[in-house]
Amino acid sequence: MDKYYIIDQSLLPETFSKVIAARHLLEGGKAKNISEAVKEVGISRGSFYKYKDLVFETEEENWNRKAVISFMLNDEAGILSTVLKEIAESHASVLTINQNIPIHKLASVVISLDLSKMETTIDGLIKMIEKIYGTSNVRLVSIE
Repeated sequence: MDKYYIIDQSLLPETFSKVIAARHLLEGGKAKNISEAVKEVGISRGSFYKYKDLVFETEEENWNRKAVISFMLNDEAGILSTVLKEIAESHASVLTINQNIPIHKLASVVISLDLSKMETTIDGLIKMIEKIYGTSNVRLVSIE
């Protein structure tokens, strides 16, 4: 089970902020590819790939506004609606849902959320979804 913390940048290795800087270069089109971005910020490609999906930046005014979560769902009626009910009860809003067809009786689901009015933490929401019968591999993909 993943657990998330908000930590002051001064306590973290410089590599983490450089990974975020490289991601900004890529997203903003200022770097053509990962090699160019990591060279610009001064880290290795290995460091970028190791941390790119684990390190996120927050700004006070944007914290907990949007998130993407993914999970596996048993191919049984009513499980997705139970997940959506938990999300609604936490006062998060569903922006998009992508559910693939079940293979071996499991379907992958990706949900993007607006968290601006949520009354719990993203970690708390993930824990609630993990407890629902028929869900597994609940993960935070990204948060903005």
